[in-house]
Amino acid sequence: MLKVGITGGIGTGKSVVCKVFESLGIKTYNADIRAKQLVLNHPPLKQAIIDQFGTEAYLANGQYNRSYIAQIVFNDSQKLAQLNDLIHPVVFQDFEDWCKINQNETYVIKEAALMIESGSHLKNDFNILVTAPHAIRLARVAARDGLSAQQIEKIIANQLPESEKIAFANFIIQNDGAHSLIEQVFMIHHQLIAKQ
Repeated sequence: MLKVGITGGIGTGKSVVCKVFESLGIKTYNADIRAKQLVLNHPPLKQAIIDQFGTEAYLANGQYNRSYIAQIVFNDSQKLAQLNDLIHPVVFQDFEDWCKINQNETYVIKEAALMIESGSHLKNDFNILVTAPHAIRLARVAARDGLSAQQIEKIIANQLPESEKIAFANFIIQNDGAHSLIEQVFMIHHQLIAKQ
């Protein structure tokens, strides 16, 4: 079974690309969604976050206090690195466990925004980078998340620039509205099947 990573900066459309792969019967693992679930439901991780960031990291009802953590980490790269150092290893292991369950697949996809930053791209057989023009990314995230341009720019600034991510990609998908996503995915899909 091949492990294929899909990454790209915020607003590039990774999830849309994954939906096209899913329509071809390919199983996908969304690392960002799983990370949110693990932060809530993985007791050792939860305790490690409390130890690092205080009891305010979780609300009285047990929910993760996302706004509290965001205020800390998005203004302090060292604190962001500490949080990632807690979460990423747990997500890595969760993905490996998921792969064992799906070991009979020709290939599976792991979608993650910080795949290259976390080093998890090194564990994949192939990596796909989804790209989109800056203005399109801003518009997509503003419409989806209701964030200001300034807030989005801050998130983008915390991610590795697209120009640097290209060096780690085996395939590039342009999600700019001018190139057919379906055709690009089909082409990669057939190449991956041929490599198995």
